[in-house]
Amino acid sequence: MPVHTTDSSHRKGLGLSLALASALAFGGSGVAAKPLIEAGLAPLQVVWLRVAGAALVMLPLAVRHRDLPRRRPALLAGFGLLAVAGVQACYFAAISRIPVGVALLVEYLAPALVLGWVRFVQRRPVTRAAAFGVVLAAGGLACVVEVWSGLRFDALGLVLALAAACCQVGYFVLADHGGGEGADPLGVIAYGLLVGAGLLTVVARPWELDWSVLGGSARMNGAAVPAVVLLGWIVLVATVVAYVTGVVSVRRLSPQVAGVVACLEAVVATVLAWVLLGERLGAPQVAGGAVVLLGAFIAQSSTPVPESVVSRSAAKEPVASA
Repeated sequence: MPVHTTDSSHRKGLGLSLALASALAFGGSGVAAKPLIEAGLAPLQVVWLRVAGAALVMLPLAVRHRDLPRRRPALLAGFGLLAVAGVQACYFAAISRIPVGVALLVEYLAPALVLGWVRFVQRRPVTRAAAFGVVLAAGGLACVVEVWSGLRFDALGLVLALAAACCQVGYFVLADHGGGEGADPLGVIAYGLLVGAGLLTVVARPWELDWSVLGGSARMNGAAVPAVVLLGWIVLVATVVAYVTGVVSVRRLSPQVAGVVACLEAVVATVLAWVLLGERLGAPQVAGGAVVLLGAFIAQSSTPVPESVVSRSAAKEPVASA
């Protein structure tokens, strides 16, 4: 029993570390993407560059797991549509209209939606700490968007951020179920990126992209930064590293806990946008970000539901394989 407890604690600690790494990596995507958008690239074009570039990097893993599309076609299609194309397209479109930090904080209503999915759709019990952490995070988000002021930000931008939140639910749920039937998480990511790149090619129309923008520089809070450096960061760190650490962390934690820990991404993005882009938030929004951070900390201290309980719940209400 002590050995089992030690192994469980080690597994959870590693999962939390990976979730934090994913949040840090994802948090820098908007800060690097916004200067490219302001330099002349459309939001969807930046998303396509991001996903297509990451898909090329992960292509060797797709070849290694070439039997995966035959065994789990629905999982790969869903991951590519929601976790890759949907999240990124809605998020990048949102940051073209509202501040990076606000867009991410609205997007991270997703943990509350994940908690609802786990509790009411899968009919699996959730811990009180996870639920309380989500409530705190949602309250912090309300402060960030200043709901008492009638949502002073661009309405369409907020709707796009909310759409990204809905797609984010698919990311956590599919990442949680993606390991079933021998589906290696790295293979799922690789094919998800390939599917996402294919879908985005249709709507982003990269053949109309002004490639000269990538040969120049973009302005980041007044400073000139090579556009190709920003794109390299988005592809390698904010996509490849972020997805790999994120999906593996969800496998080691529960999706609701990993989802709330990922709220740290919004805090990271807000700080980076403040320092690098000059996007300054008011005192209520800073306080709201702190509440989001507190909610993430409380949720991560909760204990995932025992596997035996999940198994009994699944036996009562089978969940269709993704």
